[in-house]
Amino acid sequence: MTTDLTVSVTDGVALLTLNRPQARNAYTATMGRLLSQAYRDCDADDAIRAIVLTGAGDAFCAGADLSSPTSPFEAPEDSGAFTASPISPAAFELSTPVIAAVNGHAIGIGLTIALQADIRIMAADAKYAVPQVRRGVVPDCMAHWTLPRLAGTAVAAEVLLTGRTFDGHEAAQMGIASRCLPTADVLDHALSVARDIAVNVAPTSATLSKRLLWDTVINGYGPRQVAELETQLHHQVMGSPDAREGVEAYLQRRAPRWSTTP
Repeated sequence: MTTDLTVSVTDGVALLTLNRPQARNAYTATMGRLLSQAYRDCDADDAIRAIVLTGAGDAFCAGADLSSPTSPFEAPEDSGAFTASPISPAAFELSTPVIAAVNGHAIGIGLTIALQADIRIMAADAKYAVPQVRRGVVPDCMAHWTLPRLAGTAVAAEVLLTGRTFDGHEAAQMGIASRCLPTADVLDHALSVARDIAVNVAPTSATLSKRLLWDTVINGYGPRQVAELETQLHHQVMGSPDAREGVEAYLQRRAPRWSTTP
């Protein structure tokens, strides 16, 4: 028996793997449901400090599964049940940091899912595209919102309106990739970043900072609004056990022992 998504947890890091390697992890509705549930489960588990999303085999996700008898682009029988953003919650809506280890080709919804992560480590020689306009449909998973905020309107317009293909080097140049690495190094680096967060970053601090970061983007807070919100968050954490532990661990040159959960 196989599942379209596998989940493993080690030392505070959850590894979620899109698991249809025989089809280059082409997206299915089942995969979307499983990923959504895994996001919810991981975010609710205080023992999980970081999430890494990757693909099995040599691809991250080759896009929607076009091999089924019914095309995913056919009009749905129940239009009210259809959503172009099937991953719910999106990675940026979680409290837990999410790192996309884009270990190979990411096309269409494969790339737009990765755009929702906090950090993207992308394979240098893989192929990336949001080609929906070349298939007679429209980009999905909030790409019209995530991409301009990650890379700017000019880049988003080019990527979304041409549907062209680019590699990891160009993804980094455009600001889509947080980091571009050789394929063999992508997952190891992503896990290293996740483990560093799990050990060295206070869970409450990570949650509060991530939420303020994305809420600022979503709500368009101005600098003085952010200053006020940062002040409120400082009042929440200053003098806390973790604030004391963070300083003590730094001075004693040891790993911190966090005691507070978000």
